[in-house]
Amino acid sequence: MRELLRHRDFRLLLIGQTLSMFGDTATLLTLGMWAKDLTGSNAVAGSVFAVLGLPALVAPLGGMVIDRFRRRQVMIVVDLATAAALMLLLFVHDRSDLWLIYLVALLYGASLILFQSARSALLHTMLPEAQLGQANGSLSTVRESLRLVGPAAGAGLYAWLGGQATALLDASTFIVSALVLMSIRLVEDKPVPEPGERLRDQLATGARHLFGSRVLRTAVIAVVAAMLALGLAESVFFAVIDEGLGKPVTFLGILQSAMGVGAVIGGLGITALIRRTGELRPIPVGLGLVAVGSALCMVPSALVVTAAMVLIGAGLPITVVCITTLLQRRTPPPIQGRVFTTFETLTGVPQVISIAIGAALVAVVDFHLLLAVMAAGLGLAAVYAALRLREDAVPRPAGSALADPAVVGLDVPVGVHVIEQLPVVADEQQSPVVRP
Repeated sequence: MRELLRHRDFRLLLIGQTLSMFGDTATLLTLGMWAKDLTGSNAVAGSVFAVLGLPALVAPLGGMVIDRFRRRQVMIVVDLATAAALMLLLFVHDRSDLWLIYLVALLYGASLILFQSARSALLHTMLPEAQLGQANGSLSTVRESLRLVGPAAGAGLYAWLGGQATALLDASTFIVSALVLMSIRLVEDKPVPEPGERLRDQLATGARHLFGSRVLRTAVIAVVAAMLALGLAESVFFAVIDEGLGKPVTFLGILQSAMGVGAVIGGLGITALIRRTGELRPIPVGLGLVAVGSALCMVPSALVVTAAMVLIGAGLPITVVCITTLLQRRTPPPIQGRVFTTFETLTGVPQVISIAIGAALVAVVDFHLLLAVMAAGLGLAAVYAALRLREDAVPRPAGSALADPAVVGLDVPVGVHVIEQLPVVADEQQSPVVRP
């Protein structure tokens, strides 16, 4: 870790991302709370997060942008554009302005996909492969640590000064992030598009790579199953707080802080562990922790639900860091943008569908049943990952991931030269409730 922090460019990236992710954790939660207060509806609050995930439908188009431009330039433009989009929230005053919250959620979701996919690709250029797991773990730990203060700060600022103040805070963090990125000295080669490649072939590049490797294909299936379950949480947790615990909506900030405690534990643990176990073995462990935490949320006790959120918080970064490192190490640089964004589409679309289903069902189905479905789905995903990834869960020597054609994946489009990869689950497309 000390060696990683001695790297000037990564240190600057970490500083800028710390500020930006603080704004994310404060604002994304506020969007749902704001919609809830304007309408009084848990379903509407959950639907805001469904809109946040809609850009996943066209994510591969963003991947083409990432692969055609220098990744740092893409990140700077996205930061500044997102700061401008947040200014729309200054015009939200009553229920008739709800559409502005939806619009900002849509633009925010698109920015998360573009930025985090470009960031993952930039890390592969910036750092040696042996440090990728630690770098992903560090970013995840910082982000999840911010759950200790970000959601509570956002909820407090929202209760005190309103959503407009939270929007201004978040916009300022994006501007600072852009300035920090401008100070990074890393020189990236300008991507050279392959002549004569049809648009359809370019868009299909990510899918061919993901499904051409058995390991990556297994990861896609496991995450899709998990996302189908987790999407229900966006509306269900409002019902857990309201109907199950009898608490105000602002109690969600407390639960987010509890998730932060678990995430710090999980993030620190996986950062230290991944170099010894590899990135495959911990994946079912992370999914299993989230499954157990979801089941415990059925207990009508604030103490038990808070403890359950600690488990969920610990499981998410373990899963995200391992999946991110898996994709980084097994994808050649020229197609990283398309692979990351295709992964986001393949796993994000099921989540959007699940969010929509959860928003529709939460008003007519007992939330305990929805939590049971969540726990079962996550449990099945964990078992599947454990069975299918077991034989590959052997640590590889540093630098070996690209030496074996079976690891890189043989189904690389014609004309794409393998020079040397989180999916955006990345990230990180982070829902303020439980999205990894």
